[in-house]
Amino acid sequence: MSLPANQLKEASQESLPANQLKEPSHESRIVCSDPDIVVELNVGGQFYITTMGTLMKHPGSKFPEILSRTARHYKDAQGRFFIDRPGTYFGPILDYLRTGQVPKEHIPEVYHEAKFYQIHLLVKILEDMPQIFGEQVARMQFLLGVPNYRENMEVLLHLARAEAVAMRLSKVVVCVVQTEEEDAKCAEPLHILEAKKTPVVKFGPWKVGPEKEDFVHCLEKDIKSQGYKVSPQRYHLSRDPYPCFWIFVFTWW
Repeated sequence: MSLPANQLKEASQESLPANQLKEPSHESRIVCSDPDIVVELNVGGQFYITTMGTLMKHPGSKFPEILSRTARHYKDAQGRFFIDRPGTYFGPILDYLRTGQVPKEHIPEVYHEAKFYQIHLLVKILEDMPQIFGEQVARMQFLLGVPNYRENMEVLLHLARAEAVAMRLSKVVVCVVQTEEEDAKCAEPLHILEAKKTPVVKFGPWKVGPEKEDFVHCLEKDIKSQGYKVSPQRYHLSRDPYPCFWIFVFTWW
């Protein structure tokens, strides 16, 4: 005996393993697919009004998930869809969705939000802008080639804090070696500093990339981005200049 078509479909679905059952996509579960429907958003306490079509303009974005039926619990008291993100830079994101106008201000912050909302075309456009290209492509790629950069920076900050007890300033010597030859040359001065219990951290060597002065600038930038007041200066040992040594002066109050 043959089964009706609708029963055959149900039977075939039931015979599949659970991990092969087709789940409905976020697009198929959005509250309303009408592009002209008005949508009210509460983004971190800032309110925005737009249309479903504007929010759904870019395939692959996070908005179908935000506006899905399962997101009905994430609404504020007035029925607005609530997004628990800082609302300050959502305006430029929404303007881009509406008009295609690429933001010209606050590029790093807008870039961060564009990545969260998975607006891939905008992310790519912003990555080609100087503010993001220089940081993400040039500087970060260089620092990835410096062994244990982040770990050594944390050691540097730990030493600076340890030296700051009851002191307005604290100082940490930083040894920066770019080549294996420089590494060997600075071994003896490093031993002298360690014997004197001078706080010192060594960075490098690395294979290719900018000069030591550029590295010191990168290190200073990353330390300042964490809220520290720091000033690097050349450091001379036993009256003879060692081009591999700097002293980082931290100001605490």
